[in-house]
Amino acid sequence: MHRDMKGGGFLHGLRGKQISLILIALICTTIFVWEWDRSSFLTTFVPAENQLLVPSPDDSVKENVSNADLEGESRTDQADKNIDTDSITKSPTNTDDGNKIDSSTENKGGENDAEEAGKTSEILTLSDSSTITPDKIIDDLNEITSSAEKKGGGASDGESGTEQAEKSSHTVPSVGSDTGSTTKASIDDNDKTAGQKDITMVVSQTEKNPKKDLEEEKKSDATKVFDNSVSSANQTFSEGAKNDNSAAADMKKKETCNYAKGRWEEGKPLYSGFGCKQWLSGMWACRLTQRTDFAYEKFRWKPFSCEMPEFDGESFLKRMKDKTIAIIGDSLGRQQFQSLMCMVTGGDFREDVIDVGWEYGLVKARGAARPDGWAYRFPSTNTTILYYWSASLCDLEPINPGDKATDWAMHLDRPPAFLRRYLDRFDVLVLNTGHHWNRGKLNANRWVMHVGGVRNTDRKLAEIGRAKNLTVYSIVKWVDQQLPSHPRLKAFFRTISPRHFFHGDWNTGGSCDNTVPLAGGKEVTQDESLDHSASGAVIGTKVKLLDITAISQLRDEGHISRYSIKATPGMQDCLHWCLPGIPDTWNELMIAQL
Repeated sequence: MHRDMKGGGFLHGLRGKQISLILIALICTTIFVWEWDRSSFLTTFVPAENQLLVPSPDDSVKENVSNADLEGESRTDQADKNIDTDSITKSPTNTDDGNKIDSSTENKGGENDAEEAGKTSEILTLSDSSTITPDKIIDDLNEITSSAEKKGGGASDGESGTEQAEKSSHTVPSVGSDTGSTTKASIDDNDKTAGQKDITMVVSQTEKNPKKDLEEEKKSDATKVFDNSVSSANQTFSEGAKNDNSAAADMKKKETCNYAKGRWEEGKPLYSGFGCKQWLSGMWACRLTQRTDFAYEKFRWKPFSCEMPEFDGESFLKRMKDKTIAIIGDSLGRQQFQSLMCMVTGGDFREDVIDVGWEYGLVKARGAARPDGWAYRFPSTNTTILYYWSASLCDLEPINPGDKATDWAMHLDRPPAFLRRYLDRFDVLVLNTGHHWNRGKLNANRWVMHVGGVRNTDRKLAEIGRAKNLTVYSIVKWVDQQLPSHPRLKAFFRTISPRHFFHGDWNTGGSCDNTVPLAGGKEVTQDESLDHSASGAVIGTKVKLLDITAISQLRDEGHISRYSIKATPGMQDCLHWCLPGIPDTWNELMIAQL
């Protein structure tokens, strides 16, 4: 027992040479481990620590995530979001005859030729063929910074991550293309690139100054990589958010734009009331009558949430180069046609404008007071503007063609033959009807209702309101069905123009003597159109609603009233408008929506 204690511990029984070898091995191992951490030679063969860890502002905040995990992570969010921009609410509305139809609240965009509204988030293409969205970048950025804040981590010199990002923003790489697009590197790519640079920098500086504290250098390098990541993420997210905000603003504008909501403001007429004799009927040129007040000419419509650019005739013709604009409807449609001709020419006489009515069969028949319409072409831009008279928008056929006093079949469910024949030649189509839908007009014109090709025997359908609704819905549906075959065609259905007869009707002493503009108000604030038949018919179709009813309702002083060229007493015209006047605004609204 004495000998065992003398030998002592685990070295008992070992010879001196064996003990020496063990000590030498321990010393060599210690030196090797120390040199492993200090030597730049060994560092060359071992990945830098910041390549194996996600860099954070503080060395105490580290997550063991490999590059393979980062590169394999999916960073693609859904980029394309189809947003239905139509905000439509249907509700039953009573018509004058007790018929219930669907009316709508509809927000329409400037719709600058675009029929569908979409929102697409910017997709950032990376050098490693992956994709990343601004939302994902900011989520990753928030995760890193929140983790640092929880553990009390900060930038290496005590500054915030945002300040560091601002200081190192010049190090964020970007590549420009010929089209002006920019490809941003992802956070992962910045980590890899910065990591490779850090290895070279550490090796170089260790060789020059082997006594420098590598721990501080690594900490600084990690901070730089983090700063680069923050800066890149901030820049990418900022640009992505900017694009998203712009797209959202455009979408909001389209969703909220309603040309029928706005106010009348003072302005100036688009042409002279003494001119435009080449296109304007004398009975509608109120400057040529005994009327002395012309304040009705000096107002322009300004929507609350839509752009209404100043109209310029030459610019409009250039936009409508090689196009045909067709206005089909009653005498209010004729006023809109004459208004457009005066607007485009500025009321000036134009010798170069060609009458091309014969191309559309618009010639004066023997014994007729006037042709069924007019068509004029501007040779400088090959733009054609035409009007066709169809007061009911129904197809009319003589029941006994050989009898001059024959009745006419009024096909409620069939569009006019003129429209069916020439639709493929039109680029812009404006339809309207309304004021001829009364029993007196039908009897005077000898129109007999037909449905499905045969005479109507349904008493309910024979009611004027129901018959009109059937026609309006039928023609809108027919035009909508034709649009896929005519992709360049833009179709509008104009709502009814209001009458302002007071104390009677047109044949019972009714009058419209008011000459004070906007005596009943100057703003329209409701979303729903006053013409429930027209607004209900366009729901679910690509036919646009040209809503002019409410804005015209405020302008009772703009009618022809008692005035005429001969100044003879008689019935007042509280249906048609003085020109220049309200129909000019209808055209401005139509042009703005093109």
